[in-house]
Amino acid sequence: MTDSAAIGVGDGTRAVRAGLPEPVKHEPTLPGPVFAAHFHLPGDPTGGYAYARDENPTWTHLERAIGELEAPDAGDDVETLVFASGMAAISAVLFSQLRAGDAVVLPDDGYQVLPLVSEQLTAYGIEVRTAPTGGDAQLDVLDGARLLWIETPSNPGLDVCDVRRLAEAARARGALVAVDNTLATPLGQRPLELGADFAVASGTKMLTGHGDLLLGYVACRDAEQAASVRRWRKIVGAIPGPMEAWLAHRSLATLQLRADRQNANALALAEALRDRPEVTGLRYPGLPEDPSYAIASRQMRRFGCVVSFTLPTRARAERFLQALRLVDDATSFGGVRSSAERRRRWGGDDVPEGFIRFSAGAEDPDDLVADVLRALDEAAG
Repeated sequence: MTDSAAIGVGDGTRAVRAGLPEPVKHEPTLPGPVFAAHFHLPGDPTGGYAYARDENPTWTHLERAIGELEAPDAGDDVETLVFASGMAAISAVLFSQLRAGDAVVLPDDGYQVLPLVSEQLTAYGIEVRTAPTGGDAQLDVLDGARLLWIETPSNPGLDVCDVRRLAEAARARGALVAVDNTLATPLGQRPLELGADFAVASGTKMLTGHGDLLLGYVACRDAEQAASVRRWRKIVGAIPGPMEAWLAHRSLATLQLRADRQNANALALAEALRDRPEVTGLRYPGLPEDPSYAIASRQMRRFGCVVSFTLPTRARAERFLQALRLVDDATSFGGVRSSAERRRRWGGDDVPEGFIRFSAGAEDPDDLVADVLRALDEAAG
């Protein structure tokens, strides 16, 4: 494997080189996807590839690459496991680490599938406690918990909590810490360096950035914890296809380029929205006046591509979305094509009817801002 740390420490260098094998004459730089359900295995199984529910060479390259991005200074001390989706990765951590009688602390303002997860955890005899992300409120319900689940910045509200502070408090109480790093990506935030036991993310979003595949991953430092997550993946079979894994690795090479452009576009958009009288509740952690700016500046290196704001009514928000020409009305975020949606249409988020989650893509910033301002004018009638 090429050691990206040995040839450069910049995010761009690392993203371009991460996880690549040693060069072999006449072979591609990034080997193609390996399509196999089983591998030749004469005699006793003593390691290596045997059955594709457990291991695949294409996953191995991708897992090494993600590990280098999540914890570039950790070397082989970090193990990364890829999954079929972000929810598969989330479920693997929660259900492999928790047992009946345990307590878990979840954010009450996180990803909208978490309430369904809470129902299932409760059905298995696990106590679920919730608190908001902002103000490090999860500290208040941490005593006696087995695991603390952090999502920062939160989706869709974009609140930020102090990961290091929460991790230190959890460790003092004997609790594990998992951080959903989907919105920030490893180039924006490194939870393992901030004290978390697990960094978990959906690779569907900005990590791969093209809106054409589903993927998730878990990165952790402890070998025993990694083994339990791996065992859960084996039992459930929540594995990515080799083509998805290869496409994801291919996409990592442009992560730094995409992240820088999309983050810059998000900031430009947020700055333009500040002066709009119909916009309320504007949130972007990179705005100096944002409530989360101080904490985000300490622990994040990039602030993400998502901006949230509220328009006066549902009808106004829907007219705004219909008037956009460069922006897809879609429910994901992090892609190179900008997207936006009225989040209340799903019913799962505690947000106003006119709440918009906007994901800045990689368009020219002037074009994107002009399109948004024009759509706001049209929506005003």
